[in-house]
Amino acid sequence: MLQNIGIPGLILILVIALIIFGPSKLPELGRAVGSTLKEFKKSTRDLVSDEEPAKAQPKKEEKAI
Repeated sequence: MLQNIGIPGLILILVIALIIFGPSKLPELGRAVGSTLKEFKKSTRDLVSDEEPAKAQPKKEEKAI
């Protein structure tokens, strides 16, 4: 979907965002999106690192009676 946007499409999106949010709100909006992405990446990295040691440990086999 985003592959077909191109430079003119990005410029149009930026102009529309500038009209809707105004020049004073765009930096705040950008910071909010950036901090949200940073927190999401941190959380996914923590989840992946928590799962890796569990996979690396061999499972104990139970002995049959």
